[in-house]
Amino acid sequence: MESLSAVRVRPGTRPNLARLATRPGHYDKDKLKLRIERAADEIGELQARMHAEDRRALLVVFQAMDAGGKDGTVHRVFGDCNVHGLHVRRFSAPSTLEKAHDFLWRVHAAVPPRGMLGVFNRSHYEAVVTERVLGLAPGANWKERYARINEFEQLLAGAGTQVIKFFLHLSRDEQRERLQERLDNPRKKWKFDAHDLKQRKHWAAFQGAYEDAMAATSTPTAPWFIVPADRNPPRDFMVAKQVLRTLRRMRPQYPKPRRLPKRIPR
Repeated sequence: MESLSAVRVRPGTRPNLARLATRPGHYDKDKLKLRIERAADEIGELQARMHAEDRRALLVVFQAMDAGGKDGTVHRVFGDCNVHGLHVRRFSAPSTLEKAHDFLWRVHAAVPPRGMLGVFNRSHYEAVVTERVLGLAPGANWKERYARINEFEQLLAGAGTQVIKFFLHLSRDEQRERLQERLDNPRKKWKFDAHDLKQRKHWAAFQGAYEDAMAATSTPTAPWFIVPADRNPPRDFMVAKQVLRTLRRMRPQYPKPRRLPKRIPR
């Protein structure tokens, strides 16, 4: 199972999503679930240290096609984190007020403060993927937006916020099955959105927009990782594995206590 690793997009290279697998090879499901639980437990411990340390932050960004599994991944990877040190933000279509500002305005306000682990379920990358494919930002200069994103993420890094970004790589066939399940399963019907079918018609354009975005914005300080997402346990494991590596490199520590009383007075 050591081969179950996300593909890191090297700076200056353009991934070819059509040539990258959306599902892994053989794996032991039970053993993998156990390793996910252990990784999530350690992530929770390291997040608690970072929260107590109160000096740095970690921002984890998730992007995917519809039904890519972002919600499930967030739940399983960060389920052992202390809610006081965890901030999850989901970005939907911008409001009228948000549209009146630059495309990063609403995102900057959601960045985790020091001591926090932040998770973006969709993110500022909607501005260079969805808005581009669906023509929601006429006249936008995409190369300029990539540059602004790189500057923004570099600013965060300079302020002590580590950024890692995951693209959950789902196949078109698997997306169809998941959308159909939402229609067939009474407990999942509420998830179905006809807008997903509109976006599905633009599958190739979305894939190309993601390739362009990752090629332009995968940097040493804010790398992109492509995760095969057709099967849930390997997907969750690969994300947890990379988040854990990042937190271990950050090495957050509980602060040394100041002068404390020996006994609590009655």
